[in-house]
This record gives sequence, structure tokens and C-alpha cells, in this order.
Amino acid sequence: MTGQGRGECVSNGRHVTVEIASVNRKQAEFNFNFPRSFDGLEPRLRDLVGMSVSRGRVSIKVSLEMSDGGAPVHARLNRRLVKTYVDDLRQLACELSLDPAISIGTILGLPGVLETDQTEEDLEAIWLPLRHATESALAGMLAMREREGANLARDLVSRVEGMKAAVGAVRAQAPEVCQRFRAQLIEKLRSAGAHVGNPEDDRLMKEIVFFADRSDISEELARLESHFEQFQDCLNSSEPVGRTLDFLAQEMNREINTIGSKANDSVISKNVVTLKTELERFREQAQNVE
Repeated sequence: MTGQGRGECVSNGRHVTVEIASVNRKQAEFNFNFPRSFDGLEPRLRDLVGMSVSRGRVSIKVSLEMSDGGAPVHARLNRRLVKTYVDDLRQLACELSLDPAISIGTILGLPGVLETDQTEEDLEAIWLPLRHATESALAGMLAMREREGANLARDLVSRVEGMKAAVGAVRAQAPEVCQRFRAQLIEKLRSAGAHVGNPEDDRLMKEIVFFADRSDISEELARLESHFEQFQDCLNSSEPVGRTLDFLAQEMNREINTIGSKANDSVISKNVVTLKTELERFREQAQNVE
């Protein structure tokens, strides 16, 4: 599901701004973009966002400004590491016959080159405004996702109603299939010159019973209607139901395919097409649900 939110907090001389945006994705995926000084807080930030999001690709952008009174964080250059990097890069350039020029920008972008005097107490001081700003941004994003969810729910309901109508038509038509087969079988026998003296002949009845058993779809229809009831339970749930809807779509597809393979009737076949069409739209929308 898609959504966007922004939150700010000022505390201990630090002004933290958090922007969170989410887009549709079947699994949960988090992408963080924040100052290097926040690296030690990523696990806690991931847990905080993960409590509210179970599906979707979520981007979290954090910026930090020091207000008056905030203790500055001093950076130091790790000269020993820089020398190691430069020696290795020059050796690699020589081996590959590349231009050995190395810029300051390249050096400063290498991992671990800049070190800070940040302490554990500094991280705790940063966490307070970061948490409040993140919670505010999450609230805005979740509000947008809830509005989208309401629209998705209405669309899913319309798809299920369409499938219910098709199932009702199939259930009404099913008894006619066996009767028509019986009449057609008698007519074919007579056309072939076979004597059909008694329509209740044992051999004739066995053939009709075999056909009825092979084309019976009552169990498939019952399971489909059960899945529709489970969908209603999902609508009434306050928990994430996206994966449950995926599973229901998979099971409904199984039953519809079986009905289609057993269908010996044009009316049933037509309604199976309707069921597949509505189910495909249902499945597409279900992938966007939290």
C-alpha cells in the first residue's frame, strides 16, 4: 500500500526531520537514508517502523540539524586507514593500467575514513527526537494507507459479489446438466438404431450415475462459498490480512479451475469465465493490501 508522512522533533539542541514513504510490495522491505551518526540506531529504527508495516517497500529519510545548545559531534580522519586505501588503490591502478589520480572526495567517501567522538550517551540523546519524529511520520503515512485501504476494500467486495453471483448461477444450472445428459444419451442411442425400451434400464442408469458423479461440482461450490465467508472475516479483522487474501485467492482459483474442468454446460462455462475474470482482479488488488 502507498502512503507518505513527515515528522519533526527538536530535543537536546537537535532538530530531527523524518520522511517516510511506502509503495506496494508483497514483502516488507526497508530502505534507510540517514547521517552516518545514526548508524548505531538503525536496528531500533527498523523495529519501530516494522511494528506498523508488515508489507510494502518503505523508504525512511532522516536529516539532522544542530540547534543552539546542541553539543557538536567532532569528526576525525583515520589517517592509517586512508593510507591503506590509497596504497591499495594505487597498486590496483598500476595492475589495471588506470589513471592513479585519487581525489579527496573519493577518499572521504570510503567506509571508516571519518570517525566521530560520538558516545553512547549521544546516541541516546539522538534517539529521543528521532523516535518522536518517526512516530509522527508513521502516523501520517498510515493515515494515507488507511484511506487507500478503504478504497481497496470496496473494490475487493465488488469482486467477491461478482463471484457470488456467478456461483449462484452455476449452482442453479448444475442440476440441469445431468438431466440434459440423460436425454441426449437416450436420443443418441435411438439415432444409432439401438432399442431403448425402458428409460430406467440398468445399463443406462449406470452411465447416467457415472456421468453425474464425474461432473458433480457441489463440493467445489461449497468450498468457494466458504472462502467468501473467510473474506468477510478478513474485512472485519483489525490485523494485517494481505497474506491471507493471497492464500484465499490461490484456493479460490483451485476450485474455479476444477469447476471449469468438470463443466459440460455452456452456461456453467460462461460463468467460470466470469469467476476467473473477477478473481484475477481480486488477486491484483489483494497484493496491495497490508
